[in-house]
Amino acid sequence: MSVPSSAMTPLERRASIGLAGIYGVRMLGLFIILPIFALYAEKLPGGDSHFLIGIALGAYGLTQAILQIPAGWLSDRYGRKPVIVAGLLLFAAGSFIAASADDIYWIIAGRVIQGAGAINAAVMALTADLTREEHRTKAMALIGITIGITFSLSMVLSPILYRFIGMSGLFNLTGVLAFVSIALVIWFIPRPAITRFHSDTEANTGKLKEVLRNTDLLRMDYGVFTLHAILMSVFMQVPFILRDLGLDAQHQWQVYLPVMLVAFALMVPPIVIAEKKARMKAVFMLTIALAALAQLGILFLQHSIWGVALSLLLFFAAFNVLEATQPSIVSKIAPLAAKGTAMGVFSSVQFLGAFFGSAMGGLLMQLYGGDAVLLFAVAMLLLWLGVASGMRAPRALMTKIYSLPPMDEARARALQQSLAQLRGVSEVLVAAGEQIACLKVEISGFDEEAVEYQVKGV
Repeated sequence: MSVPSSAMTPLERRASIGLAGIYGVRMLGLFIILPIFALYAEKLPGGDSHFLIGIALGAYGLTQAILQIPAGWLSDRYGRKPVIVAGLLLFAAGSFIAASADDIYWIIAGRVIQGAGAINAAVMALTADLTREEHRTKAMALIGITIGITFSLSMVLSPILYRFIGMSGLFNLTGVLAFVSIALVIWFIPRPAITRFHSDTEANTGKLKEVLRNTDLLRMDYGVFTLHAILMSVFMQVPFILRDLGLDAQHQWQVYLPVMLVAFALMVPPIVIAEKKARMKAVFMLTIALAALAQLGILFLQHSIWGVALSLLLFFAAFNVLEATQPSIVSKIAPLAAKGTAMGVFSSVQFLGAFFGSAMGGLLMQLYGGDAVLLFAVAMLLLWLGVASGMRAPRALMTKIYSLPPMDEARARALQQSLAQLRGVSEVLVAAGEQIACLKVEISGFDEEAVEYQVKGV
């Protein structure tokens, strides 16, 4: 076994940066229309139905939720790069269809096809193929950071770009960027020497039942469903509130820019407290309550631009914290052998929530008006608060992964039993087929030297 090194190799850095960029480009194409789409779609044939506007806004989430895990399985069979390229081609096709649409129905078709290019699982699997075990977490974190930055940039850039190139220009831009991403996949991203199944990043059908029976994981699934449903419902209502306050679509960036910058900064202290001070559940519950308070703020302060801006700041600060901490909690509570499956289900439910939130937000707005959308958001968040209250406080754990030489199952079982006895080790998985030892360990009190001694002695 090679001793873990402190730095990534040039190939690992190239793969991590390239794949994070590809992931970010695709998410940019999904996010960039959010702040202005409802205002634009209202003028289209069929746009007099807010329900159809909501369907168009969130349609990508339905196909993404359905196809994400199967696309990951296809990448195991046919290769990562072919599946990613095929997904990006679908994404580009959906973008160009939406760009040329002259009614709401063709935009719905384009968004459905965009979501069908569900490359997330294949990108994660390729990242695992191209990075050593000890650096995989860094690569995945880079992808997560890229998504967060992409979302914030989308909120600000969307109204500005819309002013100059219009909605069709935004869709065409995402289509062109998809082709740039295809070029990166083919010529920039290295080809993995070995493609294998990774239990920490990929879904396993044999573990689905175990994951779906875990009540704490189901609480997290409901949470991410709710969070993204509320996010999408916000964009079915807030753009109209800002317009009524005198900010048309092209100038709403003046609210989003300071809000997103400050919200991004405000997320750091709660995350540090949650992770370093082992106060994850307390921070989690308080942040859900803050998100509900923010929705009430929008409801009662919607006639004041400062009141709406402050409420949006509170909401996006809460959203950023919840978006960052939920995957960490899933990682802590999921059994090691089912971690990839748990994350796959979690991600699929997230996209399903996006579809539900935009569709329900549109329906409520059409039937009962904008205030009903905000009350719906508050009700869902309060229900989430109740669901989350029954969650066991996650232990202060982190995951360590070590590469192993080839070994048979008997030696793997013996090593697993030996590692499980060491101080600070909570759970061990030695996967002979993947040639890794995966450990959940206490953040404080973990005897890493003893682990490395045993692993190197195999």
